[in-house]
Amino acid sequence: MTIQIRIKRQQSTKNQYLTGRDGFDQLMTKFSEADQPSLLILCIGNLLMSDEGFGPRIASELLAAYTLPDNVCVLDRGVMGLALLADLRRADAVLIVDALDHTGFSPGTICRFQPDQIATYSGPKGAHDIRLSDVLAAAALAGITPVVDCLGVQIRELNSLEAHIGLSPELESALPTVLAAVCDWLSERGATLKPIG
Repeated sequence: MTIQIRIKRQQSTKNQYLTGRDGFDQLMTKFSEADQPSLLILCIGNLLMSDEGFGPRIASELLAAYTLPDNVCVLDRGVMGLALLADLRRADAVLIVDALDHTGFSPGTICRFQPDQIATYSGPKGAHDIRLSDVLAAAALAGITPVVDCLGVQIRELNSLEAHIGLSPELESALPTVLAAVCDWLSERGATLKPIG
């Protein structure tokens, strides 16, 4: 599976996306040229699995609606995996946006939390079962230690094996609040997103 990196370039009012190695090089250049701490909005999820696509949807909405400061990058990275280490390496602070399950809250409930608040589990169910805690543990072992915050929304259901594109009504309703929460997180760190248009 190829994971694509999307980076918004400021060229008039059009968005241009880079993928693969070009996208990674652009991310490294963007962060190395910024005078301020580099801030990364890392959106995780699978668009083909209904509410699991919440993170990528947030990335899409942010890139369509806002002009990003030089020290801010928004990435849609698909599913969780150790490839995220390359993204974490250059960031000073990271906000991970993802769908949540088994929180005990009703669908559409928004949660902001720290990675250490994620419940541990006994072990992987398979070779592809990589969790956020695994990625952050690997990052720490490699000396990669950005400040990480998490923002998630309780999904309605994720037990269907059938692909379905589109969010449940509960998660659609949560979009504006989550977008505002992302803007607030950036504002707390001195970065302001400017609406396009």
